[in-house]
Amino acid sequence: MKNNSIIKKINFVIILFLIPILLSSCKGPDGKFKLPGGDARKFPADPAERVKKNLAEGRGFRLMDINKPKGGVFDFASSNELWRASLDTINFMPLASANYSGGIIITDWYTNENNTNESIKISIRFLTNEIRSDALKVKIFTKICDGDSNCKIKDSNNNLAQEITKKILKTAALYKEKNKAKEKEKK
Repeated sequence: MKNNSIIKKINFVIILFLIPILLSSCKGPDGKFKLPGGDARKFPADPAERVKKNLAEGRGFRLMDINKPKGGVFDFASSNELWRASLDTINFMPLASANYSGGIIITDWYTNENNTNESIKISIRFLTNEIRSDALKVKIFTKICDGDSNCKIKDSNNNLAQEITKKILKTAALYKEKNKAKEKEKK
Protein backbone atom coordinates (compact mmCIF):
# COMPACT_ATOMS: atom_id res chain seq x y z
CA MET A 1 0.00 0.00 0.00
CA LYS A 2 2.79 2.37 0.80
CA ASN A 3 4.33 1.72 -2.62
CA ASN A 4 1.11 2.65 -4.40
CA SER A 5 0.78 5.92 -2.53
CA ILE A 6 4.43 6.77 -3.22
CA ILE A 7 3.97 6.02 -6.94
CA LYS A 8 0.83 8.20 -7.02
CA LYS A 9 2.69 11.07 -5.38
CA ILE A 10 5.60 10.75 -7.82
CA ASN A 11 3.19 10.73 -10.77
CA PHE A 12 1.44 13.81 -9.37
CA VAL A 13 4.75 15.69 -9.03
CA ILE A 14 5.79 14.70 -12.58
CA ILE A 15 2.47 15.95 -13.95
CA LEU A 16 2.85 19.21 -12.04
CA PHE A 17 6.24 19.76 -13.71
CA LEU A 18 5.02 18.77 -17.18
CA ILE A 19 1.93 21.04 -17.27
CA PRO A 20 3.90 24.33 -17.31
CA ILE A 21 6.29 22.95 -19.92
CA LEU A 22 3.46 21.87 -22.18
CA LEU A 23 1.59 25.16 -21.72
CA SER A 24 4.67 27.24 -22.41
CA SER A 25 4.92 25.67 -25.88
CA CYS A 26 1.65 27.43 -26.79
CA LYS A 27 3.27 30.83 -26.32
CA GLY A 28 4.75 32.75 -29.20
CA PRO A 29 8.06 34.62 -29.15
CA ASP A 30 6.27 37.69 -27.80
CA GLY A 31 5.01 35.75 -24.74
CA LYS A 32 1.37 35.70 -25.83
CA PHE A 33 -0.60 32.52 -26.32
CA LYS A 34 -1.13 31.57 -29.95
CA LEU A 35 -3.31 29.11 -31.75
CA PRO A 36 -1.61 26.18 -33.53
CA GLY A 37 -2.65 27.37 -37.00
CA GLY A 38 -1.50 30.93 -36.46
CA ASP A 39 -3.40 34.04 -37.56
CA ALA A 40 -5.81 33.02 -40.33
CA ARG A 41 -5.78 36.56 -41.75
CA LYS A 42 -2.18 36.08 -42.90
CA PHE A 43 -3.01 33.09 -45.10
CA PRO A 44 -4.80 33.09 -48.47
CA ALA A 45 -8.43 31.97 -48.49
CA ASP A 46 -7.95 29.68 -51.49
CA PRO A 47 -6.65 26.25 -50.35
CA ALA A 48 -4.46 25.82 -53.45
CA GLU A 49 -2.80 29.18 -52.75
CA ARG A 50 -2.26 28.20 -49.09
CA VAL A 51 -0.57 24.98 -50.21
CA LYS A 52 1.73 26.90 -52.59
CA LYS A 53 2.59 29.43 -49.88
CA ASN A 54 3.32 26.71 -47.32
CA LEU A 55 5.52 24.77 -49.76
CA ALA A 56 7.38 27.94 -50.74
CA GLU A 57 8.07 28.66 -47.06
CA GLY A 58 9.20 25.08 -46.42
CA ARG A 59 6.18 24.06 -44.38
CA GLY A 60 4.48 20.77 -45.02
CA PHE A 61 5.21 18.13 -47.61
CA ARG A 62 3.63 16.40 -50.58
CA LEU A 63 3.23 12.71 -51.02
CA MET A 64 2.57 12.95 -54.76
CA ASP A 65 3.36 15.91 -56.96
CA ILE A 66 0.78 15.93 -59.73
CA ASN A 67 2.57 18.58 -61.82
CA LYS A 68 5.87 16.72 -61.77
CA PRO A 69 6.58 14.74 -64.95
CA LYS A 70 6.33 10.99 -64.64
CA GLY A 71 9.50 8.93 -64.73
CA GLY A 72 13.00 9.82 -63.62
CA VAL A 73 15.76 12.04 -64.82
CA PHE A 74 18.15 10.08 -66.95
CA ASP A 75 21.71 11.15 -67.63
CA PHE A 76 22.86 9.14 -70.59
CA ALA A 77 26.38 7.83 -70.80
CA SER A 78 26.84 9.51 -74.15
CA SER A 79 26.57 12.92 -72.46
CA ASN A 80 29.39 12.16 -70.03
CA GLU A 81 32.73 12.94 -71.65
CA LEU A 82 34.79 10.83 -69.21
CA TRP A 83 32.63 7.79 -69.83
CA ARG A 84 32.81 8.14 -73.60
CA ALA A 85 36.56 8.78 -73.53
CA SER A 86 37.12 5.71 -71.35
CA LEU A 87 35.17 3.44 -73.68
CA ASP A 88 36.98 4.88 -76.71
CA THR A 89 40.39 4.41 -75.08
CA ILE A 90 39.85 0.74 -74.24
CA ASN A 91 37.75 -0.10 -77.31
CA PHE A 92 40.22 -2.84 -78.35
CA MET A 93 39.37 -4.87 -75.22
CA PRO A 94 36.24 -6.95 -74.63
CA LEU A 95 34.06 -5.63 -71.80
CA ALA A 96 33.04 -7.86 -68.92
CA SER A 97 30.94 -5.22 -67.16
CA ALA A 98 30.07 -1.59 -67.81
CA ASN A 99 27.82 0.01 -65.21
CA TYR A 100 27.24 3.72 -65.79
CA SER A 101 25.14 4.27 -62.67
CA GLY A 102 27.69 2.38 -60.58
CA GLY A 103 30.57 4.27 -62.19
CA ILE A 104 32.73 1.32 -63.19
CA ILE A 105 34.03 -0.34 -66.33
CA ILE A 106 35.67 -3.76 -66.16
CA THR A 107 37.19 -5.41 -69.17
CA ASP A 108 37.56 -9.10 -69.78
CA TRP A 109 41.01 -10.68 -69.92
CA TYR A 110 42.86 -9.53 -73.02
CA THR A 111 45.70 -11.56 -74.50
CA ASN A 112 48.04 -10.17 -77.12
CA GLU A 113 48.71 -12.44 -80.08
CA ASN A 114 52.48 -12.14 -79.53
CA ASN A 115 52.43 -13.28 -75.89
CA THR A 116 49.71 -15.86 -75.22
CA ASN A 117 50.91 -16.62 -71.68
CA GLU A 118 50.18 -13.12 -70.39
CA SER A 119 46.76 -11.43 -70.16
CA ILE A 120 45.65 -8.09 -68.79
CA LYS A 121 42.39 -6.87 -67.32
CA ILE A 122 41.54 -3.19 -66.81
CA SER A 123 39.21 -1.73 -64.22
CA ILE A 124 38.18 1.94 -64.45
CA ARG A 125 36.33 3.44 -61.51
CA PHE A 126 34.77 6.90 -61.86
CA LEU A 127 35.08 9.03 -58.74
CA THR A 128 33.50 12.18 -60.21
CA ASN A 129 32.05 13.39 -63.50
CA GLU A 130 34.42 16.35 -63.66
CA ILE A 131 37.41 16.13 -65.96
CA ARG A 132 40.35 16.29 -63.59
CA SER A 133 43.31 14.11 -62.64
CA ASP A 134 41.62 12.48 -59.64
CA ALA A 135 38.32 11.85 -61.46
CA LEU A 136 39.00 8.20 -62.15
CA LYS A 137 41.06 5.32 -60.87
CA VAL A 138 42.53 2.88 -63.37
CA LYS A 139 43.75 -0.51 -62.15
CA ILE A 140 45.44 -3.06 -64.35
CA PHE A 141 45.68 -6.72 -63.44
CA THR A 142 48.12 -9.10 -65.09
CA LYS A 143 47.59 -12.84 -65.37
CA ILE A 144 50.69 -14.86 -66.19
CA CYS A 145 50.18 -18.52 -67.02
CA ASP A 146 52.80 -21.22 -67.52
CA GLY A 147 50.71 -23.89 -69.17
CA ASP A 148 46.98 -24.35 -69.03
CA SER A 149 46.20 -24.43 -65.33
CA ASN A 150 48.99 -22.69 -63.42
CA CYS A 151 48.17 -18.97 -63.51
CA LYS A 152 49.13 -16.13 -61.20
CA ILE A 153 47.24 -12.84 -61.06
CA LYS A 154 48.87 -9.70 -59.75
CA ASP A 155 47.91 -6.04 -59.49
CA SER A 156 50.15 -4.21 -61.92
CA ASN A 157 51.03 -0.73 -60.76
CA ASN A 158 52.92 0.25 -63.83
CA ASN A 159 53.06 3.10 -66.28
CA LEU A 160 50.28 1.65 -68.43
CA ALA A 161 47.62 2.70 -65.90
CA GLN A 162 49.00 6.25 -65.90
CA GLU A 163 49.14 6.32 -69.69
CA ILE A 164 45.53 5.14 -69.96
CA THR A 165 44.43 7.75 -67.41
CA LYS A 166 46.17 10.53 -69.36
CA LYS A 167 44.69 9.34 -72.64
CA ILE A 168 41.17 9.24 -71.14
CA LEU A 169 41.51 12.73 -69.66
CA LYS A 170 42.85 14.21 -72.92
CA THR A 171 40.09 12.60 -74.96
CA ALA A 172 37.43 13.73 -72.46
CA ALA A 173 38.74 17.30 -72.62
CA LEU A 174 38.49 17.22 -76.42
CA TYR A 175 34.91 15.91 -76.22
CA LYS A 176 34.01 18.68 -73.79
CA GLU A 177 35.42 21.34 -76.10
CA LYS A 178 33.47 19.89 -79.03
CA ASN A 179 30.26 19.96 -76.97
CA LYS A 180 30.85 23.60 -76.00
CA ALA A 181 31.42 24.52 -79.63
CA LYS A 182 28.20 22.76 -80.67
CA GLU A 183 26.23 24.60 -77.96
CA LYS A 184 27.64 27.96 -79.13
CA GLU A 185 26.59 27.17 -82.70
CA LYS A 186 23.03 26.43 -81.57
CA LYS A 187 22.74 29.86 -79.96
